[in-house]
Amino acid sequence: MADQNRRNFIKGSGMALLPAFIPAGSLRAAEKMERWGTGNEDPVNFFGDGIMYAPAAYLAELQKANSLHAIEQDRYGTGGAVAALEKKFEEITGKEKAIFMPSGTMANQFAIAALSGENTKVFVQDTSHVYRDEADAAQSVFKKRLMPLAKDKTWFTAEELKQAIDSLKEQEVFSSGIGAVSIENPVRRTDGRMIPIDEIKKISEYCRSNNIRLHLDGARIYMASAWSGVSVREYASYFDTIYISLYKYLGASGGAVLCGEKKLIETLPHMIKIHGGNMYGNWTNAAMALHRLDGFEDRMKETVKRATALFTALNQLDGIKVNVLDNGTNIYQLELGKNIDGKKFRDTLRDTHTIRMAMPNAKNQVMISVNETLLVRESAAIVDAFSNALRLAKN
Repeated sequence: MADQNRRNFIKGSGMALLPAFIPAGSLRAAEKMERWGTGNEDPVNFFGDGIMYAPAAYLAELQKANSLHAIEQDRYGTGGAVAALEKKFEEITGKEKAIFMPSGTMANQFAIAALSGENTKVFVQDTSHVYRDEADAAQSVFKKRLMPLAKDKTWFTAEELKQAIDSLKEQEVFSSGIGAVSIENPVRRTDGRMIPIDEIKKISEYCRSNNIRLHLDGARIYMASAWSGVSVREYASYFDTIYISLYKYLGASGGAVLCGEKKLIETLPHMIKIHGGNMYGNWTNAAMALHRLDGFEDRMKETVKRATALFTALNQLDGIKVNVLDNGTNIYQLELGKNIDGKKFRDTLRDTHTIRMAMPNAKNQVMISVNETLLVRESAAIVDAFSNALRLAKN
């Protein structure tokens, strides 16, 4: 596209809202993701849950989205791309109402606070993001008392939850009430392992029969869905609220969506405002996530299929083994033979074949994550690349 035509296109579309200092040449150079290595191929990244765009590539992808459907601004999270995204997630989750949130921590904390009301106790996994990675917000901001279960494990069972609640009568003199139960699935701190759907059903049945509200930290729920075959909608059906991340695999630079019953969700705009999260414009994140949602579930199904075939083929090579984790999702353990130089292997994949992963540890092991970048290269080409790297890295 000539520079003049490109300027006219940007001026006549919602993309006129993009920063004027981005030169057209930079946008042209970012028609695809940023490339690494000596080749001219899109990278295959064995880390992260999805594509993470560099700034110029992000703008190029938004231009692509805008060419398909004109992007509309929101105003303080109302209307435009934000409203369209919220409607989409209402359809996906089957919940009455969805709301855009600036962050996943805010989504989790607001959900727990709203579900709990004046009751203070909230049961969580010991390994959960709510318990370990949200700066004690539940305690310091919302005056909730987090009750961790299943230390160092992915999940607690319905029976363990019941026993913990029943034992409160003997262990505590004064009752402060059970506010809610919050479950993360899959769990980042246990290498993306997920909770068996049968156990989720049991926990949900117990909570509903005892009038205990249930929240799902589903930041990576699409990973659980792809690897378990359970739809996002079914997962959501067992919970009162569900939070889903927009940046972990939907390409956005930030943001989250929280879904639940209309009455509860409609109380949250005020909460967002008083906690400083009411930003004037959110459309760049909402539009990107909405754009990347199109066909995402199909791409993830193909990613799972490709990963299964790829790792089966890699396990036929000498000097490498890829192990599936129990109850795992998109994270696997890769082991190299003792005669393989782990650094040289990693560097050869990166520099020669544009395939990236973390450095193997002292035991020549490394955790690798599968995402849709696996689809940019034929599996046979990836196997050949690994075979070449193994050959060159052999001591």
